[in-house]
Amino acid sequence: MTSSIVVNIKKKRITELIASGKRTDGRGLTDYREIQIESGVIERAEGSARVRLGKTEVLVGVKIGTGKPFADVPDKGVLTVNAELVPLASPSFEPGPPGANAVELARVVDRGIRESNAIDLEKLCVESGKLVFVVFIDVYILNHDGNLIDASALAALAALINAKMFKYTVEEGTIVKKPGYTPLPISNYPIAVTFAKIGNKLILDADLDEEQVMDARLTITMKKDGNICAVQKGGGSGYFTREEISEATKIALEKTAELRKFVVKS
Repeated sequence: MTSSIVVNIKKKRITELIASGKRTDGRGLTDYREIQIESGVIERAEGSARVRLGKTEVLVGVKIGTGKPFADVPDKGVLTVNAELVPLASPSFEPGPPGANAVELARVVDRGIRESNAIDLEKLCVESGKLVFVVFIDVYILNHDGNLIDASALAALAALINAKMFKYTVEEGTIVKKPGYTPLPISNYPIAVTFAKIGNKLILDADLDEEQVMDARLTITMKKDGNICAVQKGGGSGYFTREEISEATKIALEKTAELRKFVVKS
């Protein structure tokens, strides 16, 4: 009972602040916390990046292997995304197989990359129907202080941009490595922005305290041309009105362009 009282007091305080256009850390409703991105942090990975979003910290590694294509897309390489909520990152994370939160996180990151055609998968085909390159994206949550989706999506994109493939030739159906490397074929730069609804207000980049009292969550992922490629609702039983979704879309258009500059250097 004591715990529920504390949660209710916290929710009342946060809701009242947000209703007045303020937040506990002094940010505006659509302001992000400080963002830091480091690329190439894992020596033995084909690509890697670490993102710090406030106190939230995410590490992503990219490995490139070979395998068979899916039967319905014989001329395309394979993309697979996994997420691990490292127990040391939060008291709520437990060891063992991926739970529902890890599965959802991986799916949202995967969908943004896949639906935006961020990787030109056709260029990863070695032999139609038989041999393709497989891109493994592994997301590790190192510290959880809210908004894991946006931090993970940023880190995944930065790691993909950092990734390099070995040069090769094909001899009798076998890949033979050649000296040197080439960048992974990247053709788009999807960025996710996640809104939390608290009371009747929308905020961006919710910290952990705000997430614990939010009514619902909405993630909008946009391609470099500003078109939406993925939308995910979660985080509770609350709802978003048509007007709120329209407002979120307008804000997302501006914010994705801002965040993309942190990852894609002109």
